Amino acid sequence: MASDDRVEPGHLRDAAGFSPPIDRFAASPAVADLARRFWVPVWSLPPGETSVQRVLQYPVCQLVVAPDYARLVGPRVGMSTRELAGSGWALGAMLQPAAGALLLGAPMRTLVDRDVDLVDVVALDGAALADDCRRLLGDDPADTTAQRAAAGLVEDALSALLPVDEEGLLVNALVSWVEERPEVARVGELCDRFAMSERSLQRLCARRVGLSPKWLIQRRRLHEAAGRLADPERPGLTELAATLGYADHAHFARDFRAVTGLTPGEYAAEPRPVSG
Repeated sequence: MASDDRVEPGHLRDAAGFSPPIDRFAASPAVADLARRFWVPVWSLPPGETSVQRVLQYPVCQLVVAPDYARLVGPRVGMSTRELAGSGWALGAMLQPAAGALLLGAPMRTLVDRDVDLVDVVALDGAALADDCRRLLGDDPADTTAQRAAAGLVEDALSALLPVDEEGLLVNALVSWVEERPEVARVGELCDRFAMSERSLQRLCARRVGLSPKWLIQRRRLHEAAGRLADPERPGLTELAATLGYADHAHFARDFRAVTGLTPGEYAAEPRPVSG
């Protein structure tokens, strides 16, 4: 598993700019059709303090094991939040779009904005997986050797789903294509690229992503916006709106605020101290 030093544009930190230390590393090539990468935050906050972490989630499921829960986390239409307090850790696997329906045994539209306890995930022995990960990480969750060993257990469990079906490979390619091309602004461009009618594309996304093709384009835009707004050398808001393909600044601000609760200017003005 290779180290993954990417900056996550969808991880918005809390309103004070704090984020716990997070180790990230890529999934192994053997399970690349099912998992993208792993992330392991470890935190210790002073008594009485809390931190509400905010995330613009990718259009995928997350498999998360923590000391007190283990869940398959569905994609969120809006912004996802998690309140941290005391000391804790979590092992997260960001899955590929294909993986969710295979694990769930049902269309992904049934998992949007909700979670499933890992013991109820039909394709896994969720209880055993969670227990084994906790045994590895319980003594020192910041130990990268233990983190990678736990991630290996998750990969072993996921490997039972291989090989990924053709529709799963198609939805992986579709989502990747949208994420990698900031110039894509219309659903029709996806239809043309993948030789699908809009109705067929809508059905595919409902089954395997749980969200619409239009949502995929908007979320990619907001990820890019969040990354640009966090840059000290960020462009002006009108310029950024045009770069993202919006007709004007007002439309961009409306979309950004509808999901994050903040205007682009308010988010840009938030403090961003070094993680710690």
